[in-house]
Amino acid sequence: MKIDKRIDALAERLTYIKDIFGNLENANITMLSSELGEFRELGSTLSSDDAARRLIRLEDLFSFLESKLEKELTPMDRVRIVRHPQRICLTDILENVYDNYTELGGLGEFSIDPAMLIAQAYITRRVGQKVIHQPVMVIGQEKGHGQEFRNGGSVKPWGNAKALHYMKVAQAEGIPIHTYIFTPGSYPVEDYPGAAQQIAKNIYEMGQIDVPVIAVISEGGSGGAEAIGLADRRLMLSHGYYSVISPEGAAAIEANFKSGRRVSDELIAGCAKRLKITAEDNLRMGYIDRIIQEPDLGAKPNSYDFFRNLRSEIIRATNEACISVKGLKLFRAMALNQKGVEDGEDVFMRWALSSRARKRLVEKRYEKFRSLSSDAYMDNRSIFLKLGSAAQGAAWSTKSWVLYNLVGCAVRAAKMGMEEIQAEAHLVKERTARMLKKGKPAKPVNSKISNETRNKLFCLSKSDSGPCFEEGRWKYSSPMISEDRTYTCPNSATEGCLDLWGPDLFGDFGGVCSNCGHHFRMEYQWYLYNVFNYAEGFEFNSGIEAANPLDYEGFDLKLEEARKKTGLRSSCITFETRLNDINVVVVCLAASFRGGSVGAAEGEKIIRAAERAQRKQLPLIAYVHGTAGIRIQEGTNGVLQMPRCTMALRRYVDSGGLYLVIYDTNSYGGSVASFLGCSPYQFGIRSSNIGFAGPRVITETTGTAIPPNYHSAWNALSRGHIQGIWDRREMAKNIQQSLMTMGGRNLYYR
Repeated sequence: MKIDKRIDALAERLTYIKDIFGNLENANITMLSSELGEFRELGSTLSSDDAARRLIRLEDLFSFLESKLEKELTPMDRVRIVRHPQRICLTDILENVYDNYTELGGLGEFSIDPAMLIAQAYITRRVGQKVIHQPVMVIGQEKGHGQEFRNGGSVKPWGNAKALHYMKVAQAEGIPIHTYIFTPGSYPVEDYPGAAQQIAKNIYEMGQIDVPVIAVISEGGSGGAEAIGLADRRLMLSHGYYSVISPEGAAAIEANFKSGRRVSDELIAGCAKRLKITAEDNLRMGYIDRIIQEPDLGAKPNSYDFFRNLRSEIIRATNEACISVKGLKLFRAMALNQKGVEDGEDVFMRWALSSRARKRLVEKRYEKFRSLSSDAYMDNRSIFLKLGSAAQGAAWSTKSWVLYNLVGCAVRAAKMGMEEIQAEAHLVKERTARMLKKGKPAKPVNSKISNETRNKLFCLSKSDSGPCFEEGRWKYSSPMISEDRTYTCPNSATEGCLDLWGPDLFGDFGGVCSNCGHHFRMEYQWYLYNVFNYAEGFEFNSGIEAANPLDYEGFDLKLEEARKKTGLRSSCITFETRLNDINVVVVCLAASFRGGSVGAAEGEKIIRAAERAQRKQLPLIAYVHGTAGIRIQEGTNGVLQMPRCTMALRRYVDSGGLYLVIYDTNSYGGSVASFLGCSPYQFGIRSSNIGFAGPRVITETTGTAIPPNYHSAWNALSRGHIQGIWDRREMAKNIQQSLMTMGGRNLYYR
């Protein structure tokens, strides 16, 4: 009976190997299959001793060939490993790495989202004769072992909201957070609070969580990984992958097939290789801190040596995060640097941090992510221009501090004091005048109001029905006004709209249907010149150029075509301009350059724009002409722009700035799920579409058809993603009103 169980175990190992290698022809797999089949045929004729000896040799052969096959693994083979039902899951880790735990927020299928598992756990350590229990909050995606209700680790918005809630619980209790990433990506549903909106909120808040955060990556798919992946130490399992998109998704985009056609396995495998998704690739690029070695062909629930290693690495990483901000750390820091992984538990450290240490932890986290992907874009500026820019930034910071903080505080305090004195004096004056006039007949009131007074009273109530431009101001006319043709409104069947002549539609009407108000697409230049006064502004960081950091096949040619077609070096344009006597910094994502996708160059420009606005205490406006999300050809270099940009913008908002986002045309993907979606003030141009994933992606990934208006600005408004919908013709007026009524305390014109 014992031999039968061992044979069944070998058969299960063989099935697993075939699953991993996709049933491809392989001499080693063929040998294992042949030897196992032969043993089964001879099993009944062998004596028990002979059967035991032959079985031992067969088990040794399996171990030897598994070790050999390990060296032949391709990136796509690793993807199949982390997706296999026999792969370890978060419950296995809780059972084998932590000494005790209690699951929170539901059990199994009875949870707000079974794909997100939360547990408060303990790691028990012995220090001398004393036993110490160190509490941690464990958060991660849970696939289980083929449990359908777990949704394959694809978390819905309310699951990510649950994770954020317990991160804040851990922060309140002052205990570390361990996150485990087992997800192909978040579930693209826009029901409240919305996939993109919730991921953006998670990233925004995690940047300021002031307790140690340690992330372990097994399967890290795009925004789903970033929702819990912003950490002080990032570890990765040796067979895991971390990518901007799944290999299948990248292949579908590369092939540009319509819905229903299947991409070839060769193209999928090629994309997996070009995206540089393995642990070794991410370690080389600096996006993870260490690799945790697994057994040959991946860790399984019975890989007990692996769990001991994982426990040691987790403790060591938590110690490192704490010791980097603690005061008394000399000998323990030396020990952590000198000892190997197997000694990770020998160094004891309390994981509770002082208030000062917690502030340093947040600052070091920002510095860590700020320095990432610095080699993934091209900066064509000379060394003198770079040095000058750095000196100019320091000068701006000094000027702002002196002018608006040092002197400004005194002026504001004096002004407030004078206002209080004047209010008191006015009250005394009014009361005295009333007493003196008591009993005297009242004089008739003069009902005539001077023109000057009337203008002051009514100047705020004046409004224009359409855009109004000052004489001599630069304007941009769409090339479509020269087309002598008519355009049919998409709503003509339901609203009875008449056909519109091109010169009228894209000229006087501003691309807006005169009957139903539908907004036709306009070029980004129309907004730059007619709304943002780009001609009189100053563009900065124009020398930063999109690159091909992964040497992705054929992408250099595509970038060159985009440069020639648009005249741009990246999809991001950053400039400083003046709108009605207020200086502002503007970030524009132009859809005409690679769909407005964001890579390392765009991320760097956005971060520098936020830093410029913070130094000069200016409002920051992001106009999204359109964005397809993160640029897949840059792989992890692109997806890391989600936390990098969000953290920079969080610092700007916390400093008292005004960050305003305006969406136009189609805005999807990681950009909306991070640095755009984190703004407290988001607006959509009428007829725009806003969401986490496009309609075709949702249909292909979930198998469900979605209604035509699923991503409309009106739906985004109803679920709270945006705060208003603007008419294009009134955009300049609405921006001006926003500048005067929104934003924090630290804007210079406040």
